[in-house]
Amino acid sequence: MNAADIPKGGRRAALLLAVITPVIAELTLGNPPLSQIWLMLLWIPIYGAGTVLIRELVRRRRGGWPSILLLGLAYGIVEEGLVLQALSSPTMYGVAGWAPRFLGLNSAYTELNLPYHAVFSVALPILLADLAFPSLRDRPYLKRTGVVVAAVVFVLGGLLLRVTVATSIDPGYQAPVAVLAGCVAAVALLAVVALRVLPPAVATPPGTRAGAAPGSWAVGGFGVVAGFGYLALLFPFGGAAQPAFTHGGWVAVPMLGAAVVAVLAWWLVRRWTASGGWTDRHSLCLAGGALAGHTAFGVVANAATLADKLELSALGLVTVGLLALLRRRRPAPMPAR
Repeated sequence: MNAADIPKGGRRAALLLAVITPVIAELTLGNPPLSQIWLMLLWIPIYGAGTVLIRELVRRRRGGWPSILLLGLAYGIVEEGLVLQALSSPTMYGVAGWAPRFLGLNSAYTELNLPYHAVFSVALPILLADLAFPSLRDRPYLKRTGVVVAAVVFVLGGLLLRVTVATSIDPGYQAPVAVLAGCVAAVALLAVVALRVLPPAVATPPGTRAGAAPGSWAVGGFGVVAGFGYLALLFPFGGAAQPAFTHGGWVAVPMLGAAVVAVLAWWLVRRWTASGGWTDRHSLCLAGGALAGHTAFGVVANAATLADKLELSALGLVTVGLLALLRRRRPAPMPAR
C-alpha cells in the first residue's frame, strides 16, 4: 500500500484508538483507581500499539470482525500468558484459587480474560474509533512505517510490563516451557486463521438481508446485561473466593453460564448486524451498553473504597456522556462484516 492510499486523518484516528484502548480495558474497570492513574503509563504501550497493530493488519487484509476477535484472543494470550504469565501462575491475583486448573492453566481466569481482551481491549475500541472516523472505517490508518513502529512499541510494551508489573506482583515466577510454547503456538494459529484462512469481508447488498434489528436502546440494554453478566459469572467479588460464589466442582456451573452468555451474545449480534435495519446508532448503543455494564461491575467488584466507587461512577457517567455526543451524529448504515 502506497502513501496515496493512506487516508487523511489516519494518524489522528490511530492516536485516538491507542489512547482509548487502555482507558476502556483498564481504567473504566477500576484498574487502576483514578487516584493511581499514573499506572496507566505502564499499560498504554502494549494496549494502544497492540490494538492499532491488529486493526492495521485486518484492514490490509480487508478482514472483518471475526478476524479482529480472533486476533483479540491472540492479544489476550500474549498479555496474560506470555507477558504477565497469569494464565498459569499459582499466585498472581490469587487466580489459582478461583477454579480448577486445566493443562496447567487457571481455568476460570483464562475463560474470563481471553474473551475480555478480545472484546474490551480490541473490538470495542476499534468499533468506537470507526464510529468517530466513519470515512476511514474500512481503510488502514497508517503507512507501512507506522505499522512497524506499532509492532515495535507493542513488543517494548510487553517487556515493560514483564519487568515492572509481573516482577513486582509475582516475583520469581516463570511459566513452564510447555505453557509458553503452547501460548506461542496458539497465537500463531489464531493469527494464521484470522489473516489467511478467513475470507475477506464482503458487505451484504442492501435489500438482501433477512429480519430486522431491535431498537437501539434495546440493543444497549442487552449490552449492559451481557457485559455485566459475563464478568459477574467468572470474577470473584463481594467477598467471594470463587466465581459466582461457588466452590469445588460447582464452579463448572458459572463457567458454563458465562460460555452460554458469550455464545448467545455472538449469535444475536451477528443476526442483528445481518439485518437491514442495523445502523451506526445500534453499534454505538451496543458498545455503550457493554461499557456501562463493564464499569458498573468495576464499581461493585474492583473499587475498594467509597472514594474509588464514586470516582469510577463519575468516570462511567463521563464515558456515557461522550458516547451520547457521538450518537448525535447523523446515523449511517454500517455494513455487517
